[in-house]
Amino acid sequence: MDQKNKPLEQRSYHFEVRAEESEAGNIITGRPIVYNSRTDLGWFDEIIEPGALNNTDLTDVRFLVNHDTSKIPLARSRRNNGNSTMQLTTDNEGLGIRVTLDTENNSEARALYSAVQRGDISGMSFMFGIRDEEWENLDSDHPTRHIRDISTVVEVSAVTFPAYESTEINARSKEALDNARSAVETARQQGAPSVETDDLELLKEKAKILGGF
Repeated sequence: MDQKNKPLEQRSYHFEVRAEESEAGNIITGRPIVYNSRTDLGWFDEIIEPGALNNTDLTDVRFLVNHDTSKIPLARSRRNNGNSTMQLTTDNEGLGIRVTLDTENNSEARALYSAVQRGDISGMSFMFGIRDEEWENLDSDHPTRHIRDISTVVEVSAVTFPAYESTEINARSKEALDNARSAVETARQQGAPSVETDDLELLKEKAKILGGF
């Protein structure tokens, strides 16, 4: 599968999210992507490596609640310009967001702001694509996936249940693991001179053998 056609993935965590008031209006701030944070996805651990956002496409990112695409976005970052209602910041810790909510004209924005202010909503989630990754200890029962390059972030959500991954997300996580293991086995069967499951070069060869995944 071509890198451009790789499926988007979704992650939900107990991220720090805060509500505050400013001259611009009611603001929500948070950090949906954190570097060097080990997360157990059930089938494997995952770590987003520092610098994974260096070449990420952030030209059009929407802010939703619970990934509900049937609703009007509560904010949007378009090329992160000054007129955008969501500002994105990448730094040595990951990705930070600052959302200006229209609580005066939008009842859903008012409800979200109140829920965050009260602590009823305490998590965030993001939808993203992966350009480069490395697997460690694929032969073990619980390997580690290192995400080295995030290709795009298309959406960020405030979520009600950040700790519970959906069946679809778990299925995609297992599929990613199965694909990586299959690639290593294919390389071994084709007589690769050296097969180390944590070798980034092998993973690049894997994509060539399988046509990507």
